[in-house]
Amino acid sequence: MTAETEIEALTRMANQIAGFFAPYGAVEAASETANHINAFWEPRMRRALLAHLDEGGAGLNPSVIAAAGLIRRPAESLPRLAPRLGPAPGTQYHPVAKAPAD
Repeated sequence: MTAETEIEALTRMANQIAGFFAPYGAVEAASETANHINAFWEPRMRRALLAHLDEGGAGLNPSVIAAAGLIRRPAESLPRLAPRLGPAPGTQYHPVAKAPAD
């Protein structure tokens, strides 16, 4: 028995999601499949699934293929942000008052 590759696992999971929504009809099944993937799949998983779809989507359920345009494409990489010192812009700084000493 061979181990499942990442894309085989993602294909299997996406097809299971699409299969769950199949009774909803083709349009709603595609929409709900995309909603589920957008809500619960981390960006790395969505990126890999979308790359597989871009390459033809071999093995994917038609509802997953129909959902492709509705699945949010994650940014390739996010810029590192410098740490912010002080309050956020447009807010006021409210220090916590210390209790008086006895």
